[in-house]
Amino acid sequence: MEIPHRVLLLLLLPISFAIAQNAPTEEVQEFHVGVILDLGSMVGKIARTSISLAMEDFYAVHQNYSTKIVLHIRDSMSDDVQAASEAIDLLENYNVEAIIGPQKSSQAIFISKLGNISHIPVISFTATNPSLSTRSLPYFVRATINDSAQVNCIASIVKTYGWREVVPIYEDTDYGRGIMPYLVDVLHEVDARIPYRSVIPLSATSEEITQELYKLMTMQTTIFVVHMSDTLASHFFIKAKEVGMMNKGHAWIMTDGVTNLIDSLSPSVLESLNGALGVEFYVPKSRELDDFTMRWNRRFQIENPTDPPLKLSILGLWGYDTIWAVAQAAAEVGHANTTFKKPGVERNSTSLEILETSSNSPRLLQAIMQNKFRGLSGNFDLSNRQLQISRFRIINVVGNGWREIGFWTAQSGISPQLNKTRLPTHLGSEYDLNPVIWPGKSIEVPRGFQIPVSGKKLQVGVCTSGYPEFVKVKKDHITGATKAIGLSVDVFEQAVKRFPYALPYEYVLFSTKDDGSTEDYNNFVYQVYLKKYDIVIGDITIRYNRTFYADFTLPYTESGIAMIVPVRDSRNKNTWIFLKPLAPGMWSGSIVFFIYTGVVVLILEFLGNNENVQELVQRFLSRIVLIIWLVFLMVLTSSYTASLTSMLTVQQLQPTVTDVHELLKSGEYVGYHRGSYVKGLLEELGFDRLKIKPYDSPDDFHNALSRGSNNGGIAALVHEVPYIKLFLANHCKGYTMVGPIYKAAGFGYALSKGSPLLGDISKAILNVTGGDTMIQIEKKWIGDQNNCQNVGPVTGSSRLTFANFRGLFILTGVASSSSILMALIIYFYKKKRRSTNIALENSN
Repeated sequence: MEIPHRVLLLLLLPISFAIAQNAPTEEVQEFHVGVILDLGSMVGKIARTSISLAMEDFYAVHQNYSTKIVLHIRDSMSDDVQAASEAIDLLENYNVEAIIGPQKSSQAIFISKLGNISHIPVISFTATNPSLSTRSLPYFVRATINDSAQVNCIASIVKTYGWREVVPIYEDTDYGRGIMPYLVDVLHEVDARIPYRSVIPLSATSEEITQELYKLMTMQTTIFVVHMSDTLASHFFIKAKEVGMMNKGHAWIMTDGVTNLIDSLSPSVLESLNGALGVEFYVPKSRELDDFTMRWNRRFQIENPTDPPLKLSILGLWGYDTIWAVAQAAAEVGHANTTFKKPGVERNSTSLEILETSSNSPRLLQAIMQNKFRGLSGNFDLSNRQLQISRFRIINVVGNGWREIGFWTAQSGISPQLNKTRLPTHLGSEYDLNPVIWPGKSIEVPRGFQIPVSGKKLQVGVCTSGYPEFVKVKKDHITGATKAIGLSVDVFEQAVKRFPYALPYEYVLFSTKDDGSTEDYNNFVYQVYLKKYDIVIGDITIRYNRTFYADFTLPYTESGIAMIVPVRDSRNKNTWIFLKPLAPGMWSGSIVFFIYTGVVVLILEFLGNNENVQELVQRFLSRIVLIIWLVFLMVLTSSYTASLTSMLTVQQLQPTVTDVHELLKSGEYVGYHRGSYVKGLLEELGFDRLKIKPYDSPDDFHNALSRGSNNGGIAALVHEVPYIKLFLANHCKGYTMVGPIYKAAGFGYALSKGSPLLGDISKAILNVTGGDTMIQIEKKWIGDQNNCQNVGPVTGSSRLTFANFRGLFILTGVASSSSILMALIIYFYKKKRRSTNIALENSN
C-alpha cells in the first residue's frame, strides 16, 4: 500500500507546482533578529547548530508565513565589551527588533539595558544569574532557568545525607556570585553551615588553583558545591584530582553549569569527576527528541569538521525552542507597519542616546510571553518572562559517563524515581536516592568531616571543675602538655574510641576560678563560638541561653535538680511498741471476731446438747469454725511477728523534708553552690533572698545541713543530681536525696554551631551511657551507689490494717454465721419432730 501512495504523490506534484506558479505570490517580509554568542565556546557551538536547525524546521512546517525572521549572528569572543559593541551595531545598522543572547550573564546585564532604551526584547537562553531581574529590566526575557531554582535541590541533597557543613566554590563573576545569597539561605534552613567560601578568578592559573585546593585541604569540611562555567570547572577538577581531593571521604555537588554539558566534557575531565554528584534540568524523553538528536549530531559534524564531537545539551534545546517562540511571535506581529523613531537629542549626544526605538517591540514582547507550546525541552512557557522549571535530575559521574540516582521536584522533594509516590517527610534519608559511588570508588557516604591533612588535632577545651571528680586539669611542666582526668573526661575518651574513624585530639587549658560558677562556664562555652576550641568538655549543664552560641551533645548524666536533706531514725523505742504492728482498726476487728467466734462455738455446743463445753468440742460444725479461726490466727500472727521484727531491727530513715513547698511554708533556710544558676531557680520558686545561703564545697554543705535551719545552718541544699550523687557517696550517713524538684537537661559537651562532629559524638555518648562502661566510670569517680542505702528516700514498714485482712475476716464471719444458721435449722427440726412423736404416742 505504501508504493501506490508514493506514485500518486509523484503524479500530483506537477499539478501542485503549476497551481503554485499561477497563484498570486505574496511578498515575504523580513524580520531582523540579532544573535550574540561566544562562538568559540562549547555552549556557543552547540547553540549555533541548534539555532540553524530551528530556522529550517520552523519554516518547513510554516511555509505559508509571510513574515520570516532573518538572523544576524555575532561573536562576542567571550568579551563583555565586544558583546556590547555587537549589540549596538545590530541596533544602529540593522534595526533588529529582537536580540537573542548574549551568552554570559555579565553581558546580558548591559545589553538588556540597551533593550530598555530601544524597546527591543532581549531573550537569553544561557544567562542564569538571579541578579538579572525581570522587574528592573522590562524587556529582558530569560528562556532558561534562574540559578536560584536549583538551590533547593542542592539543599535537599545536603539534608538527605545529613551533612552539617558545606563549602561553596564558585567563579569570581556575576554568574558565580549571583547564586550565593540563595544558596546560603536554603542551606541555613536545613541546618547546614558555610564555614568558608572559595572564590576562583576566571584568570586563575594552575598554581593559583592548586594553592586554593591545598587551603581547602587544611580545613575539616569535605563537602563542596561547585558553581562554575564548564571551562574553569574542567581545569579545577583536574587539579583537585591531582592534589588528592577526589579521594574517599569527599563529596562534590556540581550545579547545572557543569552538569548540563557533562556529555561533552573530555575523558580526562570525566575521569577527574568520578564520584561527583550533579544537578541538571530534566528533559522528558520523546521520539521527536531522539530524531532531532540524530539530525543535530550530523549537522554539528558538518559545521565543525575539525572540532572534537560534542553532545546536544539542554542549552541547545532551549536555543532551538527560543527560535520557534520568536519566529511565531514575529509571524503574529508582522513587520509591515513597523517604524523606528529617533529620540530628540542634542548634536553632541552619545550613540546610546540616539538609538532608534521600534514601534513593534512592545507587541512582539507580549506575543513572545503569550506563546506557550511543548518544545523539545518540554513545556516552553515564558509568560512571566522567565522559563518555569520544577523538575531536576540528580546524577552521579561514574567511569566515562554518568548514571541517574534520583529526582527533585518542588512538590515532592527528593525521590529515587520521578513519578514515585511517597509520604512527605521533614527528615531526609539516604534511601531517598539510589546508591551512589562516591570519590575513590567508595560506597560509604562521606561524613562531611575529617581531620585536615595538615595534622592539626582537634582542640578540646578543658577546665578544672569545682568538683575535681568530674574534671581535674594539670599541666606537665616538662612537656607543657595539658592532661585531664575525671568522669567527664573518661566519658569523652570512651566516646571517641567508638568513632568509626580516628580522631586525634589534644586538651587545651581554659583558666577559671575553679569554683564552677555559671559565669565561668558561660565564658568557657563561649570559646567554641570564638573558634578557640573545637569542643569543650566537662560538667557543663545544657542550658537554653548557651544554645544561642553553641551546639550541645546529648547529656551523659542524669538530669534534674533535687534536694539534699537530713534523715532521721524513726524507730519506735517506747514501751508499747508491741501494739504498733497492728492498726487500731485491726486490733478492734480481731477482738470482735474473737468474741464472736467464741460465742458461736458455745451456741453450737449448747444446741448439740453438750452442756460441758469445758471438755472436748464434740460437734462437727464447731470444729469447722475453730479450724478456720485458727488459720486466721496463724496468718495474723506471722504477719504481726514480721512487722514487729522489722520495727525493732531495721533502721527506719525518713527525710526531714519531702517537698520543697514545705520549706517555703515554714520559712526554712536553703542552700546552694555559690555561683550556680540554682539561686535564680529558688527565687523563681518564691524563696526570700535572705533565706537562700551560698556554700563553696561539699564540706560546707555537710556542716550547714548538720547544724539545721534553726542553728545557723540550712534545712536543705538544692543542687544538680550528678553533684548530689557525688555528695551522698562521701556523706552516706545522715542524708538522702529528695526530688528531682526541677527539670534540667543534664551535663553535655559544647561544640561550635553546625559542627559536623555533633552527630557522631552524640551517638557515641549514647553507646557509652547505655552499657556497663558508664557504670564502671561512675564507680571509679563517684563510688558504688549500692553501698549507700539511703540514696533516695527510705520508707519504713507500714502497719497492718483491717483492709489487709478483709478476706480472712469475711471467710471467718461467713463460716461462723453459716454454721450457727445450720445448727439452728437442725435444732428446730429435731425439736418439732420430737413434739410430733410425743403427740402420736399420747393419742395412742
